[in-house]
Amino acid sequence: MLAQQAQAEVERLNVAWWVWAATLGGLALLLLLDLVIVDRKPHEVTTGEAAKWVVFYVGCAILFGVGVWLFGDSRFAIEYFTGYITEYSLSVDNLFIFMVIMSSFAVPSIHQHRVLLIGILLALLMRGIFIAIGAALIAQFVWVFFIFGGFLIWTAYSMVRKKDEDEEYQENAVVRWVRKVFPVTQEYHGAKSSVKIDGKRFLTPMFVVIVAIGSADLLFAVDSIPAIFGITQDPFLVFTANAFALMGLRQLYFLLGGLVDKLVYLSVGLAVILGFIGIKLILHAFHEYHLVPDWLEINNWMSLSVIVVVLAITTWASMAKSKKDAETQEQEAAENA
Repeated sequence: MLAQQAQAEVERLNVAWWVWAATLGGLALLLLLDLVIVDRKPHEVTTGEAAKWVVFYVGCAILFGVGVWLFGDSRFAIEYFTGYITEYSLSVDNLFIFMVIMSSFAVPSIHQHRVLLIGILLALLMRGIFIAIGAALIAQFVWVFFIFGGFLIWTAYSMVRKKDEDEEYQENAVVRWVRKVFPVTQEYHGAKSSVKIDGKRFLTPMFVVIVAIGSADLLFAVDSIPAIFGITQDPFLVFTANAFALMGLRQLYFLLGGLVDKLVYLSVGLAVILGFIGIKLILHAFHEYHLVPDWLEINNWMSLSVIVVVLAITTWASMAKSKKDAETQEQEAAENA
């Protein structure tokens, strides 16, 4: 028992309460800065503005990883960067769903940033709860790794099987419950979430779309939380990797725009990554039960290398196919002209 506890301490950062407080305060400050600067006056976010914010948030994430390297350990820094890249790549796949939701609710362009901001704030809160529960389970029960690993492998299979199906937004149970319980206006009323009409309080579509974004991202956590626990079991690294990935997601939404549709092989690449992490989790569980040799354990450098290579190949193949399809369409249009 003492040996297991010692091993658990080695696998986790010794993070003091004030470090947690400083990190949460820093993240809150970044979000407040974004809220004050970008949302001070509702406007349509331009590509140039989004690009600057994406660079800013990615830079903040990299600086945080460097801090982990300097004040913690290189191994933990690699775990953080691997987790961050994984969460960010999974978030890119989720952007398509966000675009479908925005289109379905006909959200005005000048208010889309606020919808994403509030929705992601809710997702951060809910993911924090998920992470705490997952960390507690992993600390007590090794067999949880088998469940997480099997779930990720099944998710990878499902992503490949459904990659050719058309994506169409259907309101989930939470959104349907909101519409059933509360009266909702047909039209937007600026950025207001509720209005008073003839003495009666109504919710606006702005409130409903925020619920849709927040609940959709919570569903995405079902995949991403087990995935990052397959990379690191440290709650501090799991939370910060998720937080930085989510914080940069809003700006990435406006930067990529229609480019997301061109990443045609992204779901296949993510399926490979999730399947790989699922296998890693199962091997780790076997290792904890001393059922496999030590050399069979997948280390952090191997995980980072596999994820980066898969994403690079996926992006290159997607862009090549999109370019070829565009040339084919132009050629057909010229022939039909």
